[in-house]
Amino acid sequence: MVTAGDGIGDGTTEVLLAVYQELRRRGVSDFEEVRRELGLAPEEYERCRGELLTLGLIVPTGQAHATITAVQDGSWRSETDTVAAIDPEIALLRLLERERERLREHLAEADEAYSTLEILAGSYLRAEALTKAEAHVEALTDYRRIQQAIEDITDVMQESSAALHPGMPGRQNPDRMLDRDRRQIANGVRVRAIYGRQEATDPQMEKFLGQRAELGVEIRLAPVVPMNLIIADQQFALVPIRPEEPGEGAILARGSALVRPYLSLYEHCWHTATPYGNEATSEAGGDGLSEQQRAALHMLASGMKDERIARTLGVSLRTVSRMISELMQELGATSRFEAGARAVRLGWLD
Repeated sequence: MVTAGDGIGDGTTEVLLAVYQELRRRGVSDFEEVRRELGLAPEEYERCRGELLTLGLIVPTGQAHATITAVQDGSWRSETDTVAAIDPEIALLRLLERERERLREHLAEADEAYSTLEILAGSYLRAEALTKAEAHVEALTDYRRIQQAIEDITDVMQESSAALHPGMPGRQNPDRMLDRDRRQIANGVRVRAIYGRQEATDPQMEKFLGQRAELGVEIRLAPVVPMNLIIADQQFALVPIRPEEPGEGAILARGSALVRPYLSLYEHCWHTATPYGNEATSEAGGDGLSEQQRAALHMLASGMKDERIARTLGVSLRTVSRMISELMQELGATSRFEAGARAVRLGWLD
């Protein structure tokens, strides 16, 4: 059956209009007779008849008149091809009422489905579940379930995404990850990611990071990335069951009470990491260091304690501790002595 609108723009609408006008002029007429009089081909006849029936502009008739419902559900059977033309306003009102009825049915089905899902899902769908300090932990050992959890989080994320990646993407599909980036950024989500500096030197990885950066992902590099971690909206965190064995599965933590500590860890890693694209400059000679950082490095290399560095610089002990931690991260050093030695070797103190 041809639906309303088919053929518009190719000349067939004029044929349909001519047929309907002739049927309106006659009121009740044998459709085959009108076809012969207008010289319609058999396929034009079938198309016009079907489309006018669909639009409700004609109804079959015989000894008894067909109802619209009988025509629509296909229960009407006529011994002739006689049809009655329907006023366009009546046809339009009937069409609108039919669509309203379909909408009511769809809304009823949606309400029923939501009620069933709410019962089955329990606390997962409660409106207050994410606004209160509730905590829920789920262990995911199947890789497919982990990937589905990431997709689910991506779909509901509204504000921010933060991730740690200690190595190469592994089994994750780079194209799938880029598609998630596009969706999140298109929805106004801030997307951040930290990668290991050593892994970023791989040509394939470098290309992938460049693609993410072009999409608008904020990327930083760190000498050491402790584990895989994904945080969404301060409400979801996906962490490995055992960081040293990431293949064993992941833990999906829900609720701000559980997620906040992971977010604090992430923020520390973020502030001590180097923005992607800037790391080469700092390695080349420490040109990106502030005067305060350079002074702290000189004192660190000379063996000066944190308390004296703080007094000399006129800052708090906490500020010095944070500054030295950032410098150690930047230099890829695991101790204060190693940081001072590397700074000298790289010419940062010249």
